[in-house]
Amino acid sequence: MRLPVLALAAGMALQAHAQQPVVAEAPLRAHLSLLADDLFEGRGTGQRGGDLTVRYLETQAAVLGLKPLADGSYRQLVKAEGTKLLPGSFARFTSDSGKILTPATGAEILFGTMGGKEDITVDAPLVFVGYGAIAPEEKWDDYKGVDVKGKILVMMVNDPQPTAEEPNRFAGKAYTYYGRWMYKYEEALRQGAAGALLIHTTPSASYGWSVPATSFSHERFHLAGSGNPLEGWLQEDTARALFAASGFDLDKLRADAERKDFRPVDLKLKMHAEVKSKIRQIEQYNVVGIVPGSDARLKSEAVVYSAHWDHLGIDESKQGDNIWNGAIDNASGVAALLAMAQEAVKHPAKRTQVFLWPAGEETGFLGSSAYIRNPAWPLNKTSADLNLDSMNFVGTTRDIGVAGAERSSLYEAAAVVAKKMGLKLAPAVPDLSGAYFRADHFSFAKAGVPAFNVGSAVFSGDGYFDFVKDQEKNRARLVAFKQDYHQPSDQYHADWDLSGMVQQAQFTLNLGYEVANSPTMQTWKAGDAFSKVKR
Repeated sequence: MRLPVLALAAGMALQAHAQQPVVAEAPLRAHLSLLADDLFEGRGTGQRGGDLTVRYLETQAAVLGLKPLADGSYRQLVKAEGTKLLPGSFARFTSDSGKILTPATGAEILFGTMGGKEDITVDAPLVFVGYGAIAPEEKWDDYKGVDVKGKILVMMVNDPQPTAEEPNRFAGKAYTYYGRWMYKYEEALRQGAAGALLIHTTPSASYGWSVPATSFSHERFHLAGSGNPLEGWLQEDTARALFAASGFDLDKLRADAERKDFRPVDLKLKMHAEVKSKIRQIEQYNVVGIVPGSDARLKSEAVVYSAHWDHLGIDESKQGDNIWNGAIDNASGVAALLAMAQEAVKHPAKRTQVFLWPAGEETGFLGSSAYIRNPAWPLNKTSADLNLDSMNFVGTTRDIGVAGAERSSLYEAAAVVAKKMGLKLAPAVPDLSGAYFRADHFSFAKAGVPAFNVGSAVFSGDGYFDFVKDQEKNRARLVAFKQDYHQPSDQYHADWDLSGMVQQAQFTLNLGYEVANSPTMQTWKAGDAFSKVKR
């Protein structure tokens, strides 16, 4: 009788093992290499490459056995407006004393419209509004009730900096959403301004001038009816010259703007801009596939995995290599989700699992914002969103980045998963670049759903990676990649060691199962800003 008992025990062990979804490298690598190929033309929003990507993803979703949406489709419509600045556009500034400055478009000033009109002329005074923030919880208001309707607002990027008296104001040295360019433009729109110009410095923005310059050289997109008549950036030296032309010192006004009693400053400057744009209405698509839950009660709730499919596409005006392939950003996340879904369909969790590939992340979270407006799964029944964007391509690690998870119960869930996998959670570090607000999970967070970006290789830099081997070499490769970020050189290389990417995808899938099988939904930590948002 002993042998049958042993055989039964062995069979049960094998069955238990078979129920553990294991992400395989081969499909991940295959999807990554293809999606980053020139054939997909950089997966541009509103371009043929984007259409090819959606078609590929919905086909793969069907092949893998993911369930479609209620209408039988894997597509979710995202209506957007595309704007491309045309030659002949210019901006000129005149001080009250008669000095005229005409900064070079692209090199010294960036601008465009999100107001939906192809030809606009802007004649408006400039007002410096410091950080342009209204933060009641910080008792901070840069506008002080001053009417700025019809004016061009000049703002600093980032947040008011901590002081000896208030070391934790605006999260100390870390970024808050008030520091992000998206918030600045949103607040200008709420204030009824004619437009907003952000003063660029690499430390305050956490990236060089080439990043916004690349964005403004491409067609830019937004959800229809959601943009300012004029939006743009100023090089720091350009801003300094403009301020000086009317007798103001940029550094002094910056210092003044660090005080709560700061009030908007009329810069005694007027901007004349002629903005000529090509504008078109487009329809893009999120791709959504579902693994129904197995539990009679919990299957009405869901966990979402997300990874944006878009990159910057083709720039026909550029000579030489004009395809922004976006291998790491974000063919890596797209491929990982496909490899994860391949295993998830074989092993349903108690809660439903939703695999979401949003459109238009590079142009301001268009797809994830549209999903939040019309979710495939009710937000009050969505336990969490786990996002993948720009993944580890250099090797396995002993730890995993979970920045942002500490805001919610996801941190404790991540700790459980890390322990089972023999990993450590990377030490928490101040979010100096605003990484938490720079990926699609933030759309979920703003809507009250606990969410974070799992172990980003790009935005977390080389700080948290404890590599299993070749420490210095792999750290150097990550640092070097920062030169490829948002450049045509972000391309797939067949010699990449994807073991770390597989590890990251496996951790994310394991965390998804921990969330999906938990007796309770995930929650924000008491006191976190998002804990007050009703889903």
